[in-house]
Amino acid sequence: MTATAPTRRVGVGGAVGIGLGSMLGAGVFVVWGPAAAAAPGTLVAAVAIAGAVAAINAGSSAQLAAVHPVAGGAYAYGRAELGPWPGFVAGLAFVLGKTASIAAIALAVGAYLWPGHAAFVGTIAIVGAWNLNSRGVTRTSAAAVVLASCVVSVLTVLIITLALQSSWSFGWFAYAPIQQPLAVAGTEWPGGTLQAAALLFFAFAGYARIATLGEEVKEAARTIPRAIAIALSVVVVIYGSLAIVLPHALGTALADLAAPISAAAATTWIPSWVIVVAAIAAAFGSLLALTAGVGRTAMAMAREGDLPRPLARANGHGVPALAESVAAVVAIGLVWAGGLTFAIAMSAFAVLLYYAVANAAAWRASRVGHIATWRMPWPISALGLILCVALALWLPIAAVVVATGVLVLGVAVRAVSRLTSRE
Repeated sequence: MTATAPTRRVGVGGAVGIGLGSMLGAGVFVVWGPAAAAAPGTLVAAVAIAGAVAAINAGSSAQLAAVHPVAGGAYAYGRAELGPWPGFVAGLAFVLGKTASIAAIALAVGAYLWPGHAAFVGTIAIVGAWNLNSRGVTRTSAAAVVLASCVVSVLTVLIITLALQSSWSFGWFAYAPIQQPLAVAGTEWPGGTLQAAALLFFAFAGYARIATLGEEVKEAARTIPRAIAIALSVVVVIYGSLAIVLPHALGTALADLAAPISAAAATTWIPSWVIVVAAIAAAFGSLLALTAGVGRTAMAMAREGDLPRPLARANGHGVPALAESVAAVVAIGLVWAGGLTFAIAMSAFAVLLYYAVANAAAWRASRVGHIATWRMPWPISALGLILCVALALWLPIAAVVVATGVLVLGVAVRAVSRLTSRE
């Protein structure tokens, strides 16, 4: 029996909501501490670099989504434009990176809900998200729009409040009701700033969720590029503003905080429970989306023989429960063994590699004339490839080594499997 194609019912608003909900999940609530530890005085520059790389990646993804309006993201694009092996690397990097993201986001839930027991709370959050997904309960585009609107509103109020009570000087105009200590920049360029940019990229990466909806979006060739551009622009403004106000509010303490947004709000009139509710709601929404995304990508790869075939099995709700279970178990292991910074770094490394493949695929598509309504100039896609690799290599060495080891092992297993099947 022929499978029924997904209904194309998501418009620009829904796609923007999904992108904002994914990018403004846990990342914005936890990434500032690790980033400030790497480059306390150059956070704005780090946001600018991460935003520029994200914009290039978004352009390449938009072009590929227009040419190949199917689910799967860079896994599908890499297979179509570069061949099975690059597609496999992109798919494996996505599964690894988003599994690490599940761990990081679960730790964010713990950091805001019960700081002294973040790993315990994170484990419960992962199990809860897996349980809901296995029953077919996922976040809809309407829910994503509502959640993204709430998070944007809370962060906007916080940014304005922190700005008004900080010390600013613009030429002849000066406003300084409260003077906060600022972190002092040291020898942060280029190493510290690039590492901070790579870590901050973790909080940008959610727009890939828009591209993976290729089979569900109305007029995908037009909708996906517009939705990515709108969502990314909003996020860049918010992150850039936070990079300015958080150091003013928290000073050098920012580098040691697992819940910096909550700590910053504590210096204002904003009730702490508002931030906690926003953080947990955004984080749990991201957990649902990530768990579903990892499971479906793993299922697609298993169907192609790139992962073990049993991972392609779906339960009575049409959910790849086994694939999601494996991801959940691995994420729980990272929660207890790795810690927040390690999980963020591991996720950023794998996702940057994923986008390196996407940029290479977009470069190839432009060179051979595979274009639709949106065309990314091939030199920019090539630049995106270089920047993704460069940022990935500046991440903490432990996370880079572990992630590289997992990817190499995956490639080796696939190679052996392919050779065995031919005999």
